[in-house]
Amino acid sequence: MKKNKLLGFSNHRKKHNYKYLLLENGFSKSDLDIGCKIIQSGNITMNIETSKFEKAFAKKLKVKYAVMTNSGSSANLLSTFAACNPLRTNRFKPGDEVIVPALCWPTSLWPLYQSGLKIKFVDVDPKTLNIDANNLISKINKKTKVIALVNILGISGDNKKIVSFARKKKIIILEDNCEGLGAKLNNKYLGTFGDFGTYSFFYSHQITSGEGGMIVCHNKDDYELLVSLRSHGWSRSNNKSQYKRVAKKYPKLDPRYIFINQGFNLRPTDVQAAMGLNQFKRLSKFIKIRTSNKNKIIQCLRNDSRWNEQYRFIDTPKNFYPSYMGLPILLNTRMTKKIKNKLLLYLESKGIETRPILTGNFLNQPSIKLFGLNKKQLKFKGAQSIEDLGFLIGLHTKKITKEYLDLIRNSLFYIDSLSK
Repeated sequence: MKKNKLLGFSNHRKKHNYKYLLLENGFSKSDLDIGCKIIQSGNITMNIETSKFEKAFAKKLKVKYAVMTNSGSSANLLSTFAACNPLRTNRFKPGDEVIVPALCWPTSLWPLYQSGLKIKFVDVDPKTLNIDANNLISKINKKTKVIALVNILGISGDNKKIVSFARKKKIIILEDNCEGLGAKLNNKYLGTFGDFGTYSFFYSHQITSGEGGMIVCHNKDDYELLVSLRSHGWSRSNNKSQYKRVAKKYPKLDPRYIFINQGFNLRPTDVQAAMGLNQFKRLSKFIKIRTSNKNKIIQCLRNDSRWNEQYRFIDTPKNFYPSYMGLPILLNTRMTKKIKNKLLLYLESKGIETRPILTGNFLNQPSIKLFGLNKKQLKFKGAQSIEDLGFLIGLHTKKITKEYLDLIRNSLFYIDSLSK
């Protein structure tokens, strides 16, 4: 069997002496000090710090409610199962259809499948990495009950147009914004367009608590549903009004142990919450620095005498305020996947860490075949182009140095020797 030389890029970091990582040390001293303070207090499990973070998050994003989870993936799982719960008036049922972009993360997809939805993939536009609104709307039919909007790397399509159309059809919108905290479309935060919006605080994301996630919603019923499902279906949660109401309704049961629904254990710790909130206070600063670093990298390439449109970058519209997690780069369409793979090996050798743009075309993943989700062998040219010609490098939360700029610029221009 031919050895895949791309094996071990980010999964074996210890073997590589990376100079330019996807993210440098993501924690400040104050982040770590706050985390240690919570640990030393002994009050580690979900409590006051979690509630503080949830309230600050909802206020910043101008939504009524926020519910923290132990990861962004858990946020996707929880919001999906809330959307089909019997306590929800507008809910989907097993066998209903959901539209999903072909470019997505596994846990954007699998909760939808696990809840019994019929998956309908739609291609994405390589120019934006996201679903084109008109294309998505054309795929909606009478069976469509859910749309999964996945905002890629802090960028989105025309979510406003999609949601406006979906509302008329009573279609549920699950907005996966795990990679786009702080981004705005028409001055409205991404993640707040749908019935539920999810966020991730994984290490390389806009802010980090190591692991952690958040869900936002717009009404009390959805909020109460989320907090109950998050914790075993329990009525005992940080929602005191729900606890008192349920205890009164079931006087023969121990009010501390009343289970009103199915559920999971997707609770965060107060350690995560305290560190996440500390970083959240610096979100605007992080966005400005990452945007500046992105512009400097692109500018130094385009101003170089060797520049010949070797690469394509994602341009954002005027009504969009991006929040970059990393810098997506696509080779010019005159290049090939073979050239890209050779380039990635070279970048690796020069100490520049890379990763795919999400997973590339997710329909190529073996799990899709395992569960028979593409029996018709549909092709998605946009997602495939992103997989074949695209990759990602990091955008740090500290101002990029001239040394890093020179390293990135000179390494990327090595492509000229590969394309001769």
